[in-house]
Amino acid sequence: MTALLTAAARDDFPARIVAVLSNRPDAAGLARAAAAGIPAEAVDHRRFADRAGFEAALGERLRAHDVELICLAGFMRLLTADFVEAWRDRILNIHPSLLPAFPGLDTHARALAAGVRFAGCTVHVVRPEMDSGPILGQACVPVLPGDDAAALADRVLAAEHRLYPAVLALYAAGAARVAGERIVYREGTSFPPTTLLAPAGV
Repeated sequence: MTALLTAAARDDFPARIVAVLSNRPDAAGLARAAAAGIPAEAVDHRRFADRAGFEAALGERLRAHDVELICLAGFMRLLTADFVEAWRDRILNIHPSLLPAFPGLDTHARALAAGVRFAGCTVHVVRPEMDSGPILGQACVPVLPGDDAAALADRVLAAEHRLYPAVLALYAAGAARVAGERIVYREGTSFPPTTLLAPAGV
């Protein structure tokens, strides 16, 4: 979220952050957003009897801020099919693996256990199934000898901070669009070099 706030503060960035919402009142991102002058609100899911009630309240706050595009960052709740359909092609998410590999939790430990040589992150358009949907961009980082889950997570997080703003800019500017269940880039679009972060020779 902080990386998106920083990017959107630039005059040439094609999107503006109008609000930051969290389902956790103690989320650090709310204070960071407020410090940056961005409206920040908690919609505490624990105050609602079911997901439908929570999502109705969430949708109301999103509409109150005239939100056009939702960027999930650290949001650890599955959204219902009804909510995703109501905001179809207008919800982005970032996941710390090279999807479709390792959806869900504990991605770094699972990647290390599988013995992969490269890990990374994916920005995708959200669909009702967990960690699925058209892929906007991916960033790749090496798995190094001696890595544990924490070390790999740090390397992937640095890639996330570069990838998310880069592909959000393309999507917000209309240089990338959903066609069926794939992303199509406008002819002549320069894809950001940050999408391949593995150093040469690894």
